[in-house]
Amino acid sequence: MSKLHLFFLPFMAHGHMIPMLDMAKLFTSRGVKTTMISTLAFSDPIKKAQESGIDIGLIIITLPNQESGLPEYIQRLDQVTTVDFVRKFVKAISLLQEPVERLIKQHSPDCLVSDTFFPWTTDSAAKFGIPRLVFHGTGYLARCASEQMRLHKPFKNVSSDSETFTLPCLPHQLKFTRTQISPFDLRRRSEGEFAELIFRSREADRRSYGVVVNSFYELESGYADHYKNFLGIKAWNIGPFLLCKDGDKEKGRRGRESAIDEHECLAWLDSKKPYSVVYACFGSMASCTQVQLHEIALGLESSGQDFIWVVRDIDIDDFFMPNGFEERMRSSEKGLIIRGWAPQMLILDHPSIGAFVTHCGWNSILEGVCAGVPMVTWPMFAEQFFNEKLVTEVLRVGVSVGNKRWRTVAIEGVGREAVSEAVRRVMAAPEMRDRAMCYREMARKAVDEGGSSYNDLSALIQELSTLSIGSSYCE
Repeated sequence: MSKLHLFFLPFMAHGHMIPMLDMAKLFTSRGVKTTMISTLAFSDPIKKAQESGIDIGLIIITLPNQESGLPEYIQRLDQVTTVDFVRKFVKAISLLQEPVERLIKQHSPDCLVSDTFFPWTTDSAAKFGIPRLVFHGTGYLARCASEQMRLHKPFKNVSSDSETFTLPCLPHQLKFTRTQISPFDLRRRSEGEFAELIFRSREADRRSYGVVVNSFYELESGYADHYKNFLGIKAWNIGPFLLCKDGDKEKGRRGRESAIDEHECLAWLDSKKPYSVVYACFGSMASCTQVQLHEIALGLESSGQDFIWVVRDIDIDDFFMPNGFEERMRSSEKGLIIRGWAPQMLILDHPSIGAFVTHCGWNSILEGVCAGVPMVTWPMFAEQFFNEKLVTEVLRVGVSVGNKRWRTVAIEGVGREAVSEAVRRVMAAPEMRDRAMCYREMARKAVDEGGSSYNDLSALIQELSTLSIGSSYCE
């Protein structure tokens, strides 16, 4: 019998591409043939995986910029900066349907694993008689919360943006305000191309074969059960992908090249005491105002803790730093500022790290969990406010910085006092560190042979293998 063959189609964003590549490595490690379909902008990490000896196939497709009217330089979601570009980007990804279907016909994969933002892949997979597995890039709690928000719309029952409401039917009493909710949940379907894409994605997801989740049962067991049993969605928890034994040979290097010499970074960390350093990083998408960056700088400084702070390329401006800030940090060796991409796992795994100030993107949450590091939570957009609840109220391994406003750009409103106080609270809470270390061990056991994620992956591979026997393609 021929080897099971899976196609992987990641979305054009670092936070979606990196975990899907990790997932492909995971399937490869279990003897499955895997092929990544990627645009040129994201082909380098796949090529590096191939060069390290991992047997992953790569097919490069072209984002149809010309046909969609999108400027040629735009190849990733974080480069989409205007409403007009959003409309054209959505059109561009929809135009990928025909070339992807040609590839399915040519290579005859047994399954298509695609990002939720490619809703047309449900119909494409059905056309060729193969299952489509959806990848959202989020955990179970966020998926459950999103579904309950869509079904019940509890935000309609409050009289103001500041009044809290409780999401119904969940294992925990999770409270939110309207300002923390995605505008795509608050608005009508017709408002904007991206809102329409999300609506179509949700509808297509419900018609797909199932969902693969980058999580492990022990981390959010109540929500895994709720998702599968109460909401009735077929799903497999097979993560954390980043712990795959056949991952990159050099640990900690996921995504782009680091903007700092890693030996310099490690030498700086080696000079610090255990659990004494705060690591602050807010992902690859969010953009802060100069005022907010100024407040972060002063908040980290006034916390009295040593810190590493990663500042996005787009936020770099010599004028945002408080007067004399960088000179004080350099001379005192209290702070290390990385401008650009950082080797995040390499840093988080270092014994000197005592806390992680994070935007609560799911990849970062999992990296914090796998490193056993407690967190200061600063959600900004997407499902990040849901992820914050998992960290602070369910797992109890973090403290919120207090942000209440869902926003993707020009983020501001959190003062230096809130930053400083949240950092101090986490650094002075050994019980949080103990709990975080427990989840770290659970994560490792989950992916080891006989663990919950290992077994779920075995069950999924067996199910897909059974489906592939006797399947045929429709012309």
